[in-house]
Amino acid sequence: MFAAEAVFAKLPPRYRDWIRQNREMFRFAVVGSATFLVDTVVMYSLKWTILDTKPVTARAIGVIVATVVGYVLNREWSFRTRGGRERHHEAALYFLISGVGVVISSAPMWVARYALFLEEPHVSWAVQEMSDFLSGLILGTLLAMVFRYWAFRKFVFLAPKAAAPSKPEVHTIIHSARAEKRLASAEERSVPLR
Repeated sequence: MFAAEAVFAKLPPRYRDWIRQNREMFRFAVVGSATFLVDTVVMYSLKWTILDTKPVTARAIGVIVATVVGYVLNREWSFRTRGGRERHHEAALYFLISGVGVVISSAPMWVARYALFLEEPHVSWAVQEMSDFLSGLILGTLLAMVFRYWAFRKFVFLAPKAAAPSKPEVHTIIHSARAEKRLASAEERSVPLR
């Protein structure tokens, strides 16, 4: 992610401060942009070749490939300061949540194609492609992105736990109580009565 850091260095100070405050969200968005490109290339490569009659399947495969790339980038860059789970448990939750994301991102395209009939022969090829792009790639990706960001932070990449104060030992409590009594009696003796 050196390109992102080079761009970051050239930003005006007020934008850099905002990004520093929202570093995790910014990194998630950069990873999302990269995986959006992966998703788009895979989907259209499949849709215009071997899966020309199954665009929703091409969409789902594109999302799955992008999900694998996204896990590696999010784990190693976006959420690298988070943790608390073993890797295999974290990966299982990531891919489970991403599976829900595949359904969420494919649903608008399915609705546009099969419920609203925005496909040939009901509409022109141009309208069909525009509908696929807007419903599948734009709306579907945005809905899935919001869901994934929330779910990854909530269930997968847990916030680092603050160090809990340790319980003082019983002898420490007794020792400090005795010290406070001695200090109070010493103060009483040193303060002259008027």
